[in-house]
Amino acid sequence: MNEVTDPPVVAAVDGSEHSLRALSWALGAAEALGAPLVVAHVRSEALQLGAARIASLGTDPHLPDTVLDAVRTVVEERGPRVPVRYASLDGTVTEVLPDAARGARLLVTGSRGHGGFASLLLGSTGRALAARSPCPLVVVPHEARTASLDSGPEAGRILLGLHPEETPDEVVAFAFETAGLRGVPLEAMTVLRLPPTPSALVAAPSPALQVPPPLPLADDAEGLLAEARREQGARLRPFAERWPGVELVGTVMPGDAAGVLVDASGRAALLVVGRHHRHRIAELLVGSVAHAVLHHAACPVAVVPPAAAR
Repeated sequence: MNEVTDPPVVAAVDGSEHSLRALSWALGAAEALGAPLVVAHVRSEALQLGAARIASLGTDPHLPDTVLDAVRTVVEERGPRVPVRYASLDGTVTEVLPDAARGARLLVTGSRGHGGFASLLLGSTGRALAARSPCPLVVVPHEARTASLDSGPEAGRILLGLHPEETPDEVVAFAFETAGLRGVPLEAMTVLRLPPTPSALVAAPSPALQVPPPLPLADDAEGLLAEARREQGARLRPFAERWPGVELVGTVMPGDAAGVLVDASGRAALLVVGRHHRHRIAELLVGSVAHAVLHHAACPVAVVPPAAAR
């Protein structure tokens, strides 16, 4: 391994328990990939301002990064099997972390924290970071199962949210490669929103609750699902041939894609989704499905950017 030139796994930390959980996941991923690990901390605004004021007096503004010092102790106690480098960064989270992750294998963060990470999945910070990361962004939720943080076969399967016509090749390849490295099955899940039957559109409200009753599926639902299965199989076939050792399970079902994937995430080690690239405004690059699973998935979520963004 070349510590200088090998693409690293970048773990963003802020000293919180949630970021340490993400760091543990990132270290396991780096060891599985045989990649170096970069532990990055964006210093607080107060510390950055203090350093700037000291510099304005003509004095060396070097201030110790106590967060990185504490994290270094945690990492060394674990005994990492890959080289580890520590980076203390100045700027805003959504600007400096994507820069630090340029050329990296993964950028890994926790879903909650303090300081600059406090609203990571609660607003614009999360959308911007997911939209701007030049490499796959993995968000480890605070409620993730312990098994989901392991890198061995006991960690469970990889779950891929697949739209046969829209999901880019690099998203599918990432899911297959990850499943192959972990030695676990890959489930590709395609969720089809089916139209209701014409009669259901004029159905009377339920008298008990005064809300419309559940809409039945279209009369040709089985035909639509069968066609979706054929499209999914054709889409996955080249990747299955490239990774013949990966056990592939194809699933097609009706429903809401975000809701179905969130439900399935409780039985997965990693949920992989793509990043939309249809809008010019960066915060809109994260599609509704990716945004929903980042908020609600029970396992770590990987948002994979299109090749043009790397």
